[in-house]
Amino acid sequence: MRNVAPEMKPKFGLAPVMNTFTETFGLGRGAAWSAVIMISLVTLSGIFFFFNSAPPKHITITSGPIGSSFHTNAEKYRIILARNHVKVTVLTSRGSLENIQRLGDPASKVDVGFVQSSPTNGLELGRLFSLGSISYQPLMVFYHGTTTVEVLSALAGRRLAVGPAGSGTRALASTLLASNGIVAGSNATFLDLEAADAAKGLLEGTVDAVFLMGDSASGSVMRQLLRSPEIRLLSFNQADAYSRRFRYLNKLDLPKGSIDFARNLPAQDVYLVGPTVELVARDYLHPALSDLLLEAAQEVHGNATVLQRRGEFPAPLEHELRISDDALRYYKSGKSFFYKHLPFWLASLASRVVVVFLPLVVVLIPALRLIPTIYRWRIKLRLFRWYRALLRLERELSVRSPQERRSQLQRLDHIEAAVHKLKVPASFADQFYGLRGHIDYVRSQLMGTAPPP
Repeated sequence: MRNVAPEMKPKFGLAPVMNTFTETFGLGRGAAWSAVIMISLVTLSGIFFFFNSAPPKHITITSGPIGSSFHTNAEKYRIILARNHVKVTVLTSRGSLENIQRLGDPASKVDVGFVQSSPTNGLELGRLFSLGSISYQPLMVFYHGTTTVEVLSALAGRRLAVGPAGSGTRALASTLLASNGIVAGSNATFLDLEAADAAKGLLEGTVDAVFLMGDSASGSVMRQLLRSPEIRLLSFNQADAYSRRFRYLNKLDLPKGSIDFARNLPAQDVYLVGPTVELVARDYLHPALSDLLLEAAQEVHGNATVLQRRGEFPAPLEHELRISDDALRYYKSGKSFFYKHLPFWLASLASRVVVVFLPLVVVLIPALRLIPTIYRWRIKLRLFRWYRALLRLERELSVRSPQERRSQLQRLDHIEAAVHKLKVPASFADQFYGLRGHIDYVRSQLMGTAPPP
């Protein structure tokens, strides 16, 4: 069998790979290992961020009681987001106030909720933001009697169903009644009844007036009271004053006949007041989910109703909570390029590739080009150091006393020993062997055997 030189035998493993790497890029083993470790760490960090930055496949929405407009809309969102393979869990609640409490509580497992734009009574909102307002939420006050009630102060001394605890209805009703000098236990009786029980009590005469809003009352309960001949809907003749005193309130017009043309309900124009409903999320909400939620909001709330024009909502109306940067970007320019033209899962993949790996390539390429340059300069400086020592020694060759020549030979031996200890990559072999040849040339000059120039 023909003998093969050891250096010609095929080798496998990490060492041959590293040797090839060092010879190709002109790096020493230490520099090569540093480059490999840096590339590995950066790549692993990119891979970790790539998977960690994927939008979640599940979110939880806190809504309202079953049958309320909040709960009904949350179910519509669930169906729309399911088209993009995002699962939505809808949690019932007592209304807007409980929703904002859940969102502000880090221990509560909710991501998004419907909240009326009203004072939050000192709740911690630092980790919350709004995706914008999605609808008006009128306060509807129904009362029993033949005498027309034109102002809230006329309800003093009566039994008032102001909504269950935790609802936005109760919070707003209590605020407006207090502004009219009506306080629970003092000159009125406040009843904490659910919407259906409150409506039943009003029809039976055990309740004098009912305050209803969509966060805690169903549309069927409101329609039942609107169609009852003995029940009246209070028209806020002071609506302009309320909307100026309480900046989160809006004056809303319910036109004559808008509920039922045939029965002419209501029989005259009715003025209402109410806040807008905001879509509130925690600050960790993924930008892709923010876009999906706003897209769902346009589908659910974008049409015209008796209280709003087509396309009026969703809208970036800022109240207590700031509008998120992602939401502002969506209102300004719509969905990003990938999400406009690709399915959600593919757009998510493509956008993460661009966000994660493109910057890595942009950073790594200059870094990898810089490492060999720095290393080559380092090797050259090490070689130049002994070239300088050799040049100084050569300039002194004119001195030929035996003692000085011995000293020069010792210095040359020191230079030669130091050069032999140098470790340089194969790409610097020509310079390394050139230095050794020059050492031999200076030695021959010292010994007087150098050929003439």
